[in-house]
Amino acid sequence: MFDSAVTWLVSQGRTGQWGSEPFSADPARAERITGWAASGGMRIAEIDGEPAGCVVFGGPMPYVAPASEPELYVQALVIDQRFHGRGVGSALLGLAPSEAAERGVSLVRVDCYAGDDGRLVRYYESQGFTRTETFTVGEWPGQLLEMRLAR
Repeated sequence: MFDSAVTWLVSQGRTGQWGSEPFSADPARAERITGWAASGGMRIAEIDGEPAGCVVFGGPMPYVAPASEPELYVQALVIDQRFHGRGVGSALLGLAPSEAAERGVSLVRVDCYAGDDGRLVRYYESQGFTRTETFTVGEWPGQLLEMRLAR
């Protein structure tokens, strides 16, 4: 899924987010995904029995300060580009409120790439998230967003 997303981003001329090399070719990235799969926080969407996308819920990424209250953090969201435009990302993000409720928290946060035309930030806003703060990791511009849930 991550490799197909990189291929799609490259075809769009959008290499700032994840570069141009497949995730599977980078041992550190492959290890991170293996860790997410083992964490118990990965949820996989299927279409016609095929993995179509995944979301990973957990704690904040190391480059983001923890919230001042308990939170559910969307650590990753990726769609296999064979299923682009079929609502997979929305369905996966739609799991966040129930996941948060199960954990007894009312704050869901996510960060994303904020470069290029800001399209990814606007996508998360369309899913109910609100911008909170910007950050950078090296040269990589990021946006932190949050969703507050009714208690």
